[in-house]
Formats: sequence, structure tokens, C-alpha cells
Amino acid sequence: MDTSQIIVTLVGVGLLAFVGWFFFLAPHRVAAAVSSSAGVQQVDIVVKGGYSPNVIEVEHGKPVQLNFYRDEEGTCSEELLLPDFNIRRDLAPFKTTAIEFLPKQAGTFEFTCGMHMLRGSLVVK
Repeated sequence: MDTSQIIVTLVGVGLLAFVGWFFFLAPHRVAAAVSSSAGVQQVDIVVKGGYSPNVIEVEHGKPVQLNFYRDEEGTCSEELLLPDFNIRRDLAPFKTTAIEFLPKQAGTFEFTCGMHMLRGSLVVK
């Protein structure tokens, strides 16, 4: 191997390590739902290259309202999927979309963008 091949190989390995860290090992922001006077658990989530926070904690048996504010126009984030609750919604850019449902069982449920690249978790306790 000559010097240029070694440099290209090292850069490639470094990029692979970064991608692995970003998708699997990066710290996650956790938010617990705030209950309103009507007993609805509410969480505000910003969509911009990911979900922030990306881990939501709620109680089962109480209504949930997730307020997704899409702070970008990227095509990946234009759709939200919450398959365990049969929810599929379009998220308009620079607007808030409220999604309401009633979690009946405890567990961890994944939500993603339409391309399954942006990921978050709903933890129902």
C-alpha cells in the first residue's frame, strides 16, 4: 500500500466509526410528559435532523399529546410513523403537528420518519 491508499483507508474507517457512534452510541435526550389541567400528558418535540428529545416517557392509561414542531424542510422528516399505535402523519415544515392517542399497555415503542432514518422511543410506564 502506498501513502494515499493508507490515508483513504484511515479516513474511511474514521467515517464508519463516526456513523456508528452517531446512530448507536450518541447520548439521548429523555423527556417526561407534562400533564395539563385536563389530564393529558403533553410533550413538545423539535424535528431537525432528528427528534429532540428522542426518548419520551409517559404513563399508560392516560391520554398523550405529542406536539411535533418540524424546524426544517428536509424530505426525510416530512412523515412520522408510530406503527404500534397505527399512526402515520405528515409533518408540515415550520409548523406544529399535534398527535393524540391513548397508550393502553406499558412498553417501549419506536417512532421514526418515513425513511426510518430518524428514530425516537416512547416509553410507556
